[in-house]
Amino acid sequence: MTAAKRIQGAITAIVTPMRDGKVDEESLVNLINFQIDNGIHGLVPCGTTGESATLSFAEHKRVIELTVKTVAGRVPVIAGTGANNTIEAIELTESAKESGADAVLSVVPYYNKPSQEGLYRHFKAITEAVDIPVVLYNVPGRTVTNMAPATVARLAELPNVIGIKEACGCLNQISEIIRICPKDFIVLSGDDFTSMPTVLIGGKGVISVTSNVAPKAMSELMEASLRGDLAKAKEIHYKLFPLMGTMFCYPSPAPAKKAVHLIGKIASPELRLPMTEMDEASLDKLTAEMKKVGLI
Repeated sequence: MTAAKRIQGAITAIVTPMRDGKVDEESLVNLINFQIDNGIHGLVPCGTTGESATLSFAEHKRVIELTVKTVAGRVPVIAGTGANNTIEAIELTESAKESGADAVLSVVPYYNKPSQEGLYRHFKAITEAVDIPVVLYNVPGRTVTNMAPATVARLAELPNVIGIKEACGCLNQISEIIRICPKDFIVLSGDDFTSMPTVLIGGKGVISVTSNVAPKAMSELMEASLRGDLAKAKEIHYKLFPLMGTMFCYPSPAPAKKAVHLIGKIASPELRLPMTEMDEASLDKLTAEMKKVGLI
């Protein structure tokens, strides 16, 4: 089965464990195995949640290499390789292919505020430079620029562009992408709170932050949604809904890292500046919601 056929369900945008200023490889291996043991359908190392913006190139490459090695083909690995510099994005994508990733996740260039034509040319250049499946990533809340559905449809015509992580939070935009893109184009929610409705209108799953700490529940949510079991999907969605929001009660990925640390799956919740650990009020919210769903 090709990588594209396997990309669906609950896919974790996995945090990058750190300790004493360095990537904590032992904790990363433990976290990966915890994810797979609890039914996760795929992993994204070095995404935004993985603090890709503050990893050196060597660290970025090593995290992807170690993830691919640890996963050992059990689930697809979609490596985060986006950048606001097209040359750098190509370099990271080349490295991910060398490491054996099944696909890459490439974000809309941030800060630059490119035109829709600029977005098209950016992603086209990546696909022409590296022969690997590409999942686009639209997250206007972080990048400022919103990639229009028409641009997504144009990019979907390129051979290696297989799907999109859509984190606009707007079901109208998601519906339009599904409507105008090819039937086999993979649309994944980029927001946990839209994961169930995205699947119900034709999407294939979610790239999730919440699944860092609740992989089993998020996997069950996506499985129920994909098989059309609305009653089960709604039950899980509303059980997890407050926790999904709490994952962003403080700048991400601080809540996700702290949550995974609280359940003992990583040694430290350490982040790299400019990200900082949660304040007391936010931590109280997080622990309260984790208790409600039985995680601690």
